[in-house]
Amino acid sequence: MKIALTALGLALTVGILFQGLASGADVAKGKATYDQLCTGCHGPTGKGDGPAAASLNPKPRDLSDKTYARSLKDEFLFEITKNGGPAVKKSPLMPAMGKTLKDDQIKDLVAYLRALSKTPAR
Repeated sequence: MKIALTALGLALTVGILFQGLASGADVAKGKATYDQLCTGCHGPTGKGDGPAAASLNPKPRDLSDKTYARSLKDEFLFEITKNGGPAVKKSPLMPAMGKTLKDDQIKDLVAYLRALSKTPAR
């Protein structure tokens, strides 16, 4: 019984954390974070054309691409931002921001990425 309650508690915690990550988040704060930390590689409009992009291999993703953005769940965007590209089998050049940003800041950033690509939260 105790194990079942612990599992239920964990499931509820994870569900609350990821339930509509982008809903209720602050897009303006997410943009400020993006402008500060992401534009160097992803560029000001998310096209993967930031000043550092020319020297990167692989190139940064175009985060404004609606087709690509629709294929991503909010949990994935949260995970890659918090733990970096290698954590989700993507570019080793994508840094982990979990020591720089709090979870709420990452949620705000995910909301801004959705606004940038004009795609709904998933």
